[in-house]
Amino acid sequence: MKNIYIIGVGLIGGSLAIDIKKNNPNAVIHGISRKETTLDEALALNLIDKKATLDDIDKADLVIISIPVDATVKLLPTILDKIPDTALVIDAGSTKVGICKVVENHPKRRNFLAMHPIAGTEHSGPSAAIEGLFVGKTNIICEVEKTAFKLQENALELFKTLGMRIRYMNPEAHDKHIAYVSHLSHISSFMLGKTVIDKERNERDIFDMAGSGFASTVRLAKSSPEMWTPIFKQNKDNVIETLEEYINNLTHFKDLMKQDDFDAIFNEMKNTNYIKDILKGIA
Repeated sequence: MKNIYIIGVGLIGGSLAIDIKKNNPNAVIHGISRKETTLDEALALNLIDKKATLDDIDKADLVIISIPVDATVKLLPTILDKIPDTALVIDAGSTKVGICKVVENHPKRRNFLAMHPIAGTEHSGPSAAIEGLFVGKTNIICEVEKTAFKLQENALELFKTLGMRIRYMNPEAHDKHIAYVSHLSHISSFMLGKTVIDKERNERDIFDMAGSGFASTVRLAKSSPEMWTPIFKQNKDNVIETLEEYINNLTHFKDLMKQDDFDAIFNEMKNTNYIKDILKGIA
């Protein structure tokens, strides 16, 4: 795959560009963005070799879409319209149902592979791109059977060179599970940040007391609202379900506090401690 077009050269798109170029020096990485300044920055950082537009992807071997998920839903059919019959199109969106649905009857559905690399940081833009970001990370692939077998092979070879672990899942299961382990944690972080900021308006010293626990818990609140608002919109029903369960647990914890039932609070925390074993297994 020589001619590679990356639509959205931010954290994920830029990191993919770095490692693809490292493993395939002969590849020509083309960047596409609605913002000219993004492409200028990506060029200056050597993430891409050339600027491009959507009209250029008729020469593509590989197209990687790494833009907000609502934009992907709108743009993906047009991208499939424009690519050559031999090209592979991959998206890296954090939701999959809407994206898979919009192209389910497209004549070039076989050219598309839906994926979600579970990797990233709270930073965004071309300068956030990191070499080796995907090493050892899980990459969720949805509806692999709908992608042409040869293009599947090409994609899996690419993922192997990037060091990814592969997991197959249907889009509905993906969106439900990711709401718990990713989307809810981002909302929790944003709302914790909001709670403290609102309080800090009256108590200027509060941040002097913020330790590493607060910093690590609120880290995700630095994430891009431009990216995360569409994610919540695309996965609304699942996110609401997770929020209701989370709010019920918070309310229960508050009630135990009101009742001075600290034995129950101890047990709640103790019973949750085993999550460290689960996370150790993931790591």
